[in-house]
Amino acid sequence: MSNITSIIKSIRDIMRKDAGVDGDAQRISQMVWMLFMKIFADKEEEWEYTLDNYKSPIEAKFKWDSWAADDEGLTGDELMEFINTELFPALKSIDTSKTEQAKIIKAVFEDTYNYMKNGTLFRQVINEIHKIDFNSSEDRHTFNDIYETILKELQSAGSSGEYYTPRAVTQFIVDMVNPQLGESVLDPACGTGGFLTCSIDHVRKQVNNPKATQTLQKSIRGVEKKPLPHLLCTTNLMLHGFDQPAVSRGNMLTKSYSDYGAKDQVHVVLSNPPFGGTEEDGTEKNFPKKFQTKETADLFLALIIKVLKKNGRAGVVLPDGTLFGEGVKTRIKEELLSKCNLHTIIRLPNGVFNPYTSIKTNLLFFDKGKPTKETWYYEMPYPEGLKNFTRSRPININDFKILKDWWVKRTENKHAWKVSVKEIKASNYNLDIKNPFINEAEKVFTTNEIIEKLTSNLDRSKELILKIQKELT
Repeated sequence: MSNITSIIKSIRDIMRKDAGVDGDAQRISQMVWMLFMKIFADKEEEWEYTLDNYKSPIEAKFKWDSWAADDEGLTGDELMEFINTELFPALKSIDTSKTEQAKIIKAVFEDTYNYMKNGTLFRQVINEIHKIDFNSSEDRHTFNDIYETILKELQSAGSSGEYYTPRAVTQFIVDMVNPQLGESVLDPACGTGGFLTCSIDHVRKQVNNPKATQTLQKSIRGVEKKPLPHLLCTTNLMLHGFDQPAVSRGNMLTKSYSDYGAKDQVHVVLSNPPFGGTEEDGTEKNFPKKFQTKETADLFLALIIKVLKKNGRAGVVLPDGTLFGEGVKTRIKEELLSKCNLHTIIRLPNGVFNPYTSIKTNLLFFDKGKPTKETWYYEMPYPEGLKNFTRSRPININDFKILKDWWVKRTENKHAWKVSVKEIKASNYNLDIKNPFINEAEKVFTTNEIIEKLTSNLDRSKELILKIQKELT
């Protein structure tokens, strides 16, 4: 049993000495592709026993055991020459027609780069990585926890923090949507794969034979357009026992909305689409005129409604701006309420996504096929004695226990209330409906809550100004 925590710390310390690795994002990318190679090597040992007539897609000289396993093997300039001029070109151009595993390798290395320049330090890193045995259940379990830490480190890599959704949030959404074996599950903006791995863990409890395992492998799918989270996601899925491609590189928004047909529809969508960002010019033209906007979260919500099967279910993370926004947002909400039953909106407390964003967030749960008649709201309180979630005290799944109990047997209380669709329509589809059991005038706000209210009011003002400008022109 290796001490994985100390190994990862040692790798970080070594990489910080290398002049080629500039910042946390590059360090994480460098570490993960190297870990991927070791994970793949260990998985190949397993596949030789579990898969019929398994043949490695990697040429012998490029396998981990050939160039990395010997701690006194290639090093210095000779090692860097091999990595940059032989290994990477070979993996980037690997023949994907023969095995599914080759497709995983090609997808991982297509936009992955070697940032390290010092061959001696590179040798030290791979010697550390080689100590981990990913076929050891104990090592693999420990590394899963370390992997969560690596994902959280994205918070210091600038905008890369957008790829990480707190584990407790993904687990709660998956638990409530409750995907079943045989149902197709999609995350159209999967980031590092939190919803996908939670779904795998959830459905795997129903797996009891090899055929069911294959069914699970074929049913979980994700799409991610950026290289770093795609690399992280692919590695994450391999750690969860997936030996076939499950996540593809791309942007679902660049395909014409009208081209999504029955064959593209799925039973379950679980997602935290990027919010606060805008798409490239022209992307909005792929959507009907009434939905055209450059705002990423709005386009994804329209797409999610489209790709759900009849009776399909969705759990989606969205910002406050989607709830109260007008214009295109109103038309998308009208589409949502007319084609789906938006049965529940969970209003998360401040700090759940800190330090990535201070934007207030909501969890929307809806089923496609019947229009909304009423929507339940639940304003999630902080656990007793806590005033905010922080980096040192993040949200955890136990904080959802009271909410889970309420979900099963719903009643109105100081945290929960319901609103008829008639009221929602009368307010021009404004879903930003305040808790009627709390007197805002008497409430004492924290500094963070005051900032949140000011930010929210500023967003509303911007919406109003844009609307006025549009009417004037």
